[in-house]
Amino acid sequence: MRIFSNRSKKIGMHPGALVPVAEPKSTPVTITIVNYDEQSIDEFSTQNPDDCLRFKDKPSTTWINIDGVHDPAIIEKIGTSFDLHPLTMEDILNTCGRLKIEDFDNYIYISINMLFYDESTGETNGEHVSIVFNCNTLITFLENPGDVFNPIRERIRANKTRIRKLGPGYLAYSLVDAIIDNYFVVLEKIGETVADLEDELILEPDRKTLSQLHSLKSEMIFVRKSVWPLRETISIWGRLDSELITDHTRTYLRDAYDHIIQAIDMIEVYRDMLTSMLDLYLSSVSNRMNEVMKVLTIIATIFIPLTFIVGIYGMNFEHMPEIKWRFGYYMVWGIMITVAVWMLTWFRRKKWM
Repeated sequence: MRIFSNRSKKIGMHPGALVPVAEPKSTPVTITIVNYDEQSIDEFSTQNPDDCLRFKDKPSTTWINIDGVHDPAIIEKIGTSFDLHPLTMEDILNTCGRLKIEDFDNYIYISINMLFYDESTGETNGEHVSIVFNCNTLITFLENPGDVFNPIRERIRANKTRIRKLGPGYLAYSLVDAIIDNYFVVLEKIGETVADLEDELILEPDRKTLSQLHSLKSEMIFVRKSVWPLRETISIWGRLDSELITDHTRTYLRDAYDHIIQAIDMIEVYRDMLTSMLDLYLSSVSNRMNEVMKVLTIIATIFIPLTFIVGIYGMNFEHMPEIKWRFGYYMVWGIMITVAVWMLTWFRRKKWM
């Protein structure tokens, strides 16, 4: 889970300096190209950014997916080839930057976070995704291989689908919609964890439960930070006065806006639940402590008169008639047992135990 970025590398540099914020990697950058129209599709992978230029001026739609933004030379090569502004290339390398959308007249840039739920660790991880599209080309920049776009790829491979007929603007919406749909998958997993933790909290809370509560609260802060800004991004996207956005796409953007509002509502509900669960945990621990103290208090209260009796007959005065009485020992025991039984009966009638 990443919240803060390593921005110290960029201190003192000029705007648009291509300095990767992400940690350096030894894996090569992989480029996947899908060129399609209504009748045909051409799909292949490469590591040479020059292969992207073959489809630059074709009337068909080209989707260029780049896995890995740790090599500034490749980002600069592709950015220069497709006339991207230096600030856009800087934002692509800044994998911890603010989510946003920008209109540069000849292209639109979208910054968004993609979330994944790790089943093995039960943690939510995020990945920065940059989307750039113009009249016939869409480029996606991902930090690592692996994404949630496989359903989109399958729709492109299928014949006579809406996505094959429409341009990069609709493709950009489809990719963002896939990311939003995956938010619900992640939130459902978090919801299951919250429900299990709530059951554990009611039955027998312990320090492990408190640790899980704090971990989930931190996780929800990260998810909220990743999802909340997308509300503004999609709202601005639908209002942009750009030829790259058709009225047909705007209709679907309104649907995506409704979905992101629903996801935000789920996040707020889970945050409220976790806050209530933390209060419930503290109340439960306090109640358990009160129960323990009540038992100890009852025991101490019962032994107060018994200690008083024992203290009296523990004195070393010579003239104490009960000391020399044959049945004095048994009499004292009888008095103490009677007092203890009477006090227990009285506590039960008062419903103190």
